[in-house]
Amino acid sequence: MKVFVTGATGFVGNYVVEALLEEGYKVRVLVRPGSEKKLRAIEKVEVTYGDILERELEDKIRGCDAVIHLVGIIKEFPKKNITFKALHYEATVNAIEAAKSASIKRFIHMSALGANLKAKTAYFRTKAQAEEYVKKSGLTYTIFKPSVIYGPYDHFITMLAKLIRWPPLIFVIGSGLYRLQPVHVKTVAKGFTLSLSLSNTQNQTYEVGGPEPLEYNKILDIIAKGLEKRFLWKIHIPVSLIMFITNIFQGISFYPLTTEMITMLLGESVISDDSFYKAFPIKPIKFEEGVDYLK
Repeated sequence: MKVFVTGATGFVGNYVVEALLEEGYKVRVLVRPGSEKKLRAIEKVEVTYGDILERELEDKIRGCDAVIHLVGIIKEFPKKNITFKALHYEATVNAIEAAKSASIKRFIHMSALGANLKAKTAYFRTKAQAEEYVKKSGLTYTIFKPSVIYGPYDHFITMLAKLIRWPPLIFVIGSGLYRLQPVHVKTVAKGFTLSLSLSNTQNQTYEVGGPEPLEYNKILDIIAKGLEKRFLWKIHIPVSLIMFITNIFQGISFYPLTTEMITMLLGESVISDDSFYKAFPIKPIKFEEGVDYLK
């Protein structure tokens, strides 16, 4: 079986490609010219150059048996047409229509835990719109909705580790009591790969998280412990203050936050059931064990 992968050069994409290759699948990846250096397994896959928003995408997909669609962003840059609507919804529509034109029936889709048509953030609303399009496409689909994904080469947890590594303190937005359910990237990648062969996962949607929810304060403590740091002083910043500051600076490329990111963080990211682990023969990885790469 040959699998077409979008978003292959990203953090999760690299792991999905590697997991597919380990299981013996042939892989064709869509890569924007100049981004190929980000793909670790580039010598083992078939590369086709282009953009997910191309109208002639079916020519690049033709000959494959399934599509794994991973494209997504966390921050918008409207002047470059990098928006949630374009990269979450329109890209998904384009991938699905291209798959149909190429007579591909199987479509595996990356969404996000919290995606909802009535969500407060455009990130989650566009993710939900994409989900709806997938479900109504007529293709045999599997949708994954992960919580925060972590592992070697990640962004969020590695960023927190960098902030914690040397200073004796870290700034925390609000109380820090809001919960996340971090899931290891290898768990997610294995789920995507296994869904191609497990018929019981067809036309199903799965929330994907680690073995337990963790308060943000606890996540910081676990990271600090992994870095062999004995003490971490948390300075809690009022939400209203950080929202005010972020609203001013979020348009600047080097500023790491947006008001949407803060809203999503405070809204928590916890799975509602364990159907993922019932459907897939995967053992969940505890966060304490999974962050050993930070050392």
